[in-house]
Amino acid sequence: MAAGQFAGKTALVTGGNGGIGQAIISRLQADGATVVSTDLVADPAGLADHHIIGDLMDSRFCEGLPAQAAALTGRLDILCNNAGIITRGVITETSDDDLSRSLAINVEAPFRLCRSTIPIMAEQGGGAIVNTASCWGLQPGPAHPIYVMTKAALASLTQCLGRDHAHQGIRVNAVCPNEVNTGMLRTGFKVRGLDPDAGVATLNQTVPLGRIAEPEDIADVIAFLASNDARYMVGALLEVNGGKPVG
Repeated sequence: MAAGQFAGKTALVTGGNGGIGQAIISRLQADGATVVSTDLVADPAGLADHHIIGDLMDSRFCEGLPAQAAALTGRLDILCNNAGIITRGVITETSDDDLSRSLAINVEAPFRLCRSTIPIMAEQGGGAIVNTASCWGLQPGPAHPIYVMTKAALASLTQCLGRDHAHQGIRVNAVCPNEVNTGMLRTGFKVRGLDPDAGVATLNQTVPLGRIAEPEDIADVIAFLASNDARYMVGALLEVNGGKPVG
């Protein structure tokens, strides 16, 4: 992809403080984008051009975020619905709070952000929305029913919006990773009393390419989907899994 392809464009990235979020910010900036990120707390790395602190479980915050981002730079060309949480355990081990939080962050927030972003992009003549779904939302894995359900909903939303808004020049697609070497994944090992490095090493052995994804592997695909190189892609669900099936 050509350098500076996002020059003059603004991107809004949710979950900007996470491993994938930081990689997305760096990748888009490398191609010239001005990036507005959002998360629960301040941007620890100071990467984003603008950072907005807020809770995606707050419906009013989500509704107003795209306009707030556009006001900072004068436009909004790319939305990356990257924020997400993982609830583990079979259904009998989950709580109503697990369900409500996962639905709010993984489904309702992207829904509201898309709903508020699309009119802005339509008025500008187009844009790109890239959702971070999951391979697990396409082929369900064991003992994660809430996570799988929410990521399946996000994948379906991607396909619906892609079809409904292509005529406005708005392309909606999703990247669907398997395991990614992030703080979230490593925290999951710690919570279960496992050594994160050992856990990642074990996972690496399950991937045909020899390792789980690094955040940059996902960010590069997101940048592709947001770029003109993917100009004829609408409603696509791209699995980025190193050849590893869900299971």
